[in-house]
Amino acid sequence: MSKMVVALGGNALGKSPEEQLQLVKNTAASLIGLVRDDHQVVISHGNGPQVGQINLGMNYAAEHGKTAAFPFPECGAMSQGYIGYHLQQSLQNELAKRNMDKNVVTTITQIEVDQDDTAFQKPTKPVGDFYSKEQAAQIEAEKGYTFVEDAGRGYRQVVASPLPKSIIEINSIKTLVEHGDLVIAGGGGGVPVIKTETGLKGVPAVIDKDRSSALLADNIDADKLIILTAVDYVYVNYNKPEQKVLKQLSVEEAQKYMDDGQFAAGSMLPKVQACLSFVKGHPEREAIITSLNGLDDALKGNLGTVIHG
Repeated sequence: MSKMVVALGGNALGKSPEEQLQLVKNTAASLIGLVRDDHQVVISHGNGPQVGQINLGMNYAAEHGKTAAFPFPECGAMSQGYIGYHLQQSLQNELAKRNMDKNVVTTITQIEVDQDDTAFQKPTKPVGDFYSKEQAAQIEAEKGYTFVEDAGRGYRQVVASPLPKSIIEINSIKTLVEHGDLVIAGGGGGVPVIKTETGLKGVPAVIDKDRSSALLADNIDADKLIILTAVDYVYVNYNKPEQKVLKQLSVEEAQKYMDDGQFAAGSMLPKVQACLSFVKGHPEREAIITSLNGLDDALKGNLGTVIHG
């Protein structure tokens, strides 16, 4: 039996609530396999597309006099709730099919960041839908948003992505895990908050979910961190004729590839960085990067990039 955090990419959850609900049904079937094998599992997930859509929709409604404006932290909490609801329901249905008795719970998670983090001066985290260069330029001019090209897939809005410092609800998450519950936590990287003289306060940003997942895995002393993405492996020279699969990576090898600029800042780089932060100094830990469909094979050692300390 292992204790593990499994991080799902927000882009893998579809472009609409309907598509997401269908996709997470398949996700649930793979994740229940972990529970069946008596692993203690915490599930985290991204929310880049979803929080961007919520924010854009709320802004549009506010601008047309239909609703009050909603701050970005509230949009992040909304995305945690509705993605968590879909995952929770799908997992509960899958457990019922298999006559398995286990509680599933979603924890709306706040994560402390440093208000002086330099990330607030340089937005890098993609959120929302993909746009053409012309569409992005028009929205930039109209709304003052910042857009960047995202790994050859189009242009996306970017927001600040500060580093996570501490998980506010960590004691509750630990209690749930120790009780044997299947826990969904740290959704979308957590709602970023700062500590002020009057208490916690949300800030407009999106914490990278892989970084938060690594912190969560460290805090619960997990054995494994599994990051599920769109590809089966980590590659060097990705999408080039000399593309090469990396099946095993040491901390030193991964650092060299990062120094050489092999991993894209908006996609694979934060995943590798998160894995390193989890395994570095802990030879007993293991991090795996692979595709959602490859989870079962990855756990058998037949697929995915394994990063070890």
